[in-house]
Amino acid sequence: MILVVGGAGYIGSHVVKELVQTEQVIVYDNLSTGHREAVDERAIFVQGDIKDEVKLTQLFTLFSITAVVHFAAANSVEESVRNPWHYYENNVGATLNLLKVMRAHKVNKFIFSSTAATYQPIEQGLLNENSATCPANPYGRSKRMVEQILEDYTAAYDFQCTVLRYFNVAGADAFTQIGESHLPETHLIPLVLKNLNGETESIKIYGDDYDTVDGTCIRDFVHVEDLATAHILALEALTIEQTPFTIYNVGNEHGYSVKEIIKTCEQVTNKKATIENAKRRSGDPARLVASSKKIRQALGWEAEKDLQTMVEHAWNWHQLQKY
Repeated sequence: MILVVGGAGYIGSHVVKELVQTEQVIVYDNLSTGHREAVDERAIFVQGDIKDEVKLTQLFTLFSITAVVHFAAANSVEESVRNPWHYYENNVGATLNLLKVMRAHKVNKFIFSSTAATYQPIEQGLLNENSATCPANPYGRSKRMVEQILEDYTAAYDFQCTVLRYFNVAGADAFTQIGESHLPETHLIPLVLKNLNGETESIKIYGDDYDTVDGTCIRDFVHVEDLATAHILALEALTIEQTPFTIYNVGNEHGYSVKEIIKTCEQVTNKKATIENAKRRSGDPARLVASSKKIRQALGWEAEKDLQTMVEHAWNWHQLQKY
C-alpha cells in the first residue's frame, strides 16, 4: 500500500487520482489546507497530522505500507517570512517524526515533494539539479533542510528517496473533478481568475522593477497533471531500482513573467484584469526556471501541457468549483 501524506491537498489529490488506478492508497491529511472532497473515493482516508507520532504508529501498524509520498508541508513564501517558526516546525520537525515512524516499521521508500525555491536564483539560463542551493526565504530553507536530512538518511540507513523539485503548479483535472482551492488563495493564476470573474477588485503585481523583460518576476509553470505523472514515474522507478538518493527538477523549461500570465488569463477568459502595482515581497527572487533534462532522460517524463492549457483547465475548474 502507498501512503500519501497531504493527499487531500491540491497536488496530492491529483497524484492520488493517478495512483489508485494501479495501487492501494491511503491518504493521511489533517485537512488544514486540504479537502476531504478532493480525495478519490477508491483511496482509504485517515484524518491526522504527521506531528502525531501515536496516530502515525497506529497507521503503520494497521496497514502494510510499502512507500510514502510526502505532500504535507506549508508552502507560502510570504507566510514563511512572517512566521518562520511554523515552517520549521511543520516542514522539518514533522517530517523527522514521519521518518522516525517509517524506520521503526521498516518502510524505506520515500518520494519527497520539494521546491525550486531551494536554488540560488540565476539571471540567465536554466537551473539544473547541480545548480547552487541558497534559498531566499524560510519556506525554501525548510525544504532544503529536509532534502539534506533525506540524503543523510540514505547514506546511513537502508533507505531510498527521490526528491522532486518544481516551481509553480497550475491547472486542474481535465474532467473538472478536482482542482486548486486554497483559503486564503496565494497562487497567481487562481488570483487572476478570481479578479477576472469579478470576485476581487484587483490583482496585485508585487514589483514591476525586477531585471526582467517586463520588470515582473519570471517563473516556470507546470500543469498539475503533468506533475502527478512525474510522481508516479518516480515511485515506479524507486520500486525497481536501488538508487538511494536522487533529485529531479520538474518543469516546462520555459519562464513566464507575471504580466505574461495575466495576459494569457485575459485571452482565455476574454476578460480584462484590474491591475494594482505593489511593492516587492520579501524573499521573491526575480527568475526561477528549471531544466528538466535529467528526469526526461532517466524516467522519460516530459511536460505535455502548455500555459494556455493550464489556464483553460484552471478556468473550467474555477467556474464549477466543487469545494
